[in-house]
Amino acid sequence: MALEAADDIALADRLKEGRGKILTELRKVIIGQDDVVELVLLTLFVGGNSLLVGVPGLAKTLLIHTVARVMDLKFARIQFTPDLMPSDITGTDIINEDPQSGRRTMVFAPGPVFNNIILADEVNRTPPKTQSALLEAMQEHRVTVQGRTYELEEPFYVFATQNPIELEGTYPLPEAQLDRFMFEIMLEHLPEEDELAVVRRTTAVQRPVLEQAISKEDLIRFQELVRKVPISEAVLRYAVSLARASRPNPNGSLDFVKEYVAYGSSVRGAQNLILAAKARALTRGRYHVTFEDIQTLAKPIFRHRVLTNFHAEAEGVRGESLVERLLEAVPVPKSGL
Repeated sequence: MALEAADDIALADRLKEGRGKILTELRKVIIGQDDVVELVLLTLFVGGNSLLVGVPGLAKTLLIHTVARVMDLKFARIQFTPDLMPSDITGTDIINEDPQSGRRTMVFAPGPVFNNIILADEVNRTPPKTQSALLEAMQEHRVTVQGRTYELEEPFYVFATQNPIELEGTYPLPEAQLDRFMFEIMLEHLPEEDELAVVRRTTAVQRPVLEQAISKEDLIRFQELVRKVPISEAVLRYAVSLARASRPNPNGSLDFVKEYVAYGSSVRGAQNLILAAKARALTRGRYHVTFEDIQTLAKPIFRHRVLTNFHAEAEGVRGESLVERLLEAVPVPKSGL
């Protein structure tokens, strides 16, 4: 199985080459966090949104801002606070007066969402009403204000951040919004040598010159190419089986799922898993998806979609460990790639 058209093959080679250029430029600023960077790039190549979870000081904002600079994308950072209003995100109609005629008209003033990459910083610090202002933008790439719909410029991405240790004064993200994030990307502290390199670099004079690695047009074409990557029926069924097995069902669920899971993955989880696996295959020079692609991406795809119940919380069972058990329990088909 492979992409057939010569133009598609050339574009696939361009994607792999572009990924290498992006990494080269990112390494001028970002040290370590290889797995995190890979998931961010897969998000870009698929055209999704991702949630970054980590304590302060792990370069979440710096990483996303640097990615925007390397790709020459318009970037906006929104600091989510309890008093943030939906119009602070989407924009609002304002009265504009013509200085010559004195005539007043309502004019739409776009908000920060009208950029290519949006960083929703500490997204869980604002009430659900304001959080929901992002829902339409994330899913439909448009916003509706005062009954009028405005299309967002492509490509469009939302990267949101959360601090896992400071929960006072926060509002849990609704399930509908969590489900719109392709990945939950966990950031951990760097190994000692990488941390030394960060401290050494950031306490000296540094003026890294970043070059544009790929264009907006390239990203849009890559997103279209990803959907053309073929996938065998066996691999497709395996991905769907993982999503279905995560849902509690009194008639046939796995025992640990019935015991610990309140809600499992939606269909969107399986869709995101397939798309991310296709993008991962292309970045590795392959034109087909393997079981290993599915297994590698299952954790960041499913762990925020497998919502635990009170019993699980009481015993300290988390979504990630349940996804690990799913991977052990759901058999890999014997046929296929």
